[in-house]
Amino acid sequence: MFLNRFLGLVVVSLIVTGCQTAPESLPEKKPIIKANPGTVVAEAKTAQVDAVTPLKPSELDDVWQRIRIQLQFSDSSHPDVQKRIAWYLTHPNYMEEISRRAAPYLYHIVTEVENRDLPIELALMPLIESDFDASAYSHKHASGLWQLTPSIAKYFKVKITPWYDGRQDVIDSTRAALDFMEYLYKRFDGDWYHAIAAYNIGEGRVLQAIARNKKQGKSTDFFSLKLPSQTKQYVPKLLAAAQLLKHQKMIFPAIKNEQAIATLPVTGAVILADKAKWQELEELNHGVIRYPAVIDAPHIVVPKDQQASYRTLLANQKSNDYSQWQHYTVKRGDSLSVIAKNYKVTVSQLKTFNNLKTNTIRIGQKLILPQLADQQIEYKVKSGDSLWKIAKQYKVSITKLKQWNNLSRDSLRVGEKLTVFISNS
Repeated sequence: MFLNRFLGLVVVSLIVTGCQTAPESLPEKKPIIKANPGTVVAEAKTAQVDAVTPLKPSELDDVWQRIRIQLQFSDSSHPDVQKRIAWYLTHPNYMEEISRRAAPYLYHIVTEVENRDLPIELALMPLIESDFDASAYSHKHASGLWQLTPSIAKYFKVKITPWYDGRQDVIDSTRAALDFMEYLYKRFDGDWYHAIAAYNIGEGRVLQAIARNKKQGKSTDFFSLKLPSQTKQYVPKLLAAAQLLKHQKMIFPAIKNEQAIATLPVTGAVILADKAKWQELEELNHGVIRYPAVIDAPHIVVPKDQQASYRTLLANQKSNDYSQWQHYTVKRGDSLSVIAKNYKVTVSQLKTFNNLKTNTIRIGQKLILPQLADQQIEYKVKSGDSLWKIAKQYKVSITKLKQWNNLSRDSLRVGEKLTVFISNS
């Protein structure tokens, strides 16, 4: 599939790891032609396959090797690429951690890239974006494996609510990221290096750099463009990792070439009452912000070899069974909107949970709140505090602290107020 440019498309600056805005329109798609003109032309796939390897990608034992035999971008001798290759080689343990983090996700990502007939190099982008950390959150408000910004996520229909952030879900985020890459590939007339650079800095900045070089009679290939240093290093990082894998100059610890995860659909508001079971799933479901309450999530991700047991577990959860939820007594001055704001839910959700037909509530009325925690604390940051210190004090994770408070930074300001949800169970 592909994306055609609409006539008169206004140049918008899109920044995935920075201040990104969504494309103004999403052109209709057409089949991809991967032949890439100019300096970004990839070597034919067949040139990358060892003559002694008769196996198809899907028949290999290791996902990294499945990627390796399909790599198609040409090797680069550019100093920036060679410098990054040298960095990787002096950090041999780096790929061990990458493989550990990537193990649940890489097969799914590779399969999605292949299904769209895109260059397999794109499957390496989470390595560059987030080090395959699904909970990663940048100071520019980009999040997840693919470091999607809220504007890009919204444009490509990734749900973000106080309860669920699809940018940290491998299924939702991979779909959106590859939709975005298809758009950028067409936007840049089939030049993958330009498209990948635009994923990092935004299409407007790359288009401006190309226009500037054209006006000055200079080459418009990626390495000739005047771009921010972060972006100038972004493409070389990807090329360096690909070259090391292609020529097997560095060990990429093996990951089984088989699906490691499965998704189970979720409807309504569900509480996974078995806390031990949920803790097994937490690392696969960073998008579920206030576990074990699963609200707004279209699915949960489970280990594939355990999907039957988790399907049974979900089936035994009664949707709209609020016996474990908090209860709230309406006070003078309360309204549904005030209560909803305080507990980070919508008025519509409050009405649904309480079978309310109108917005009218009365003093003394008991309401059900979609909140499992026994306590919701408003913590005021003191001198000497840190996220680590506060998380340890309340026995919660730093990741959850940041999610609950929409924090993209690791530093705190004295006097700042943080919301902490505490469960005594």
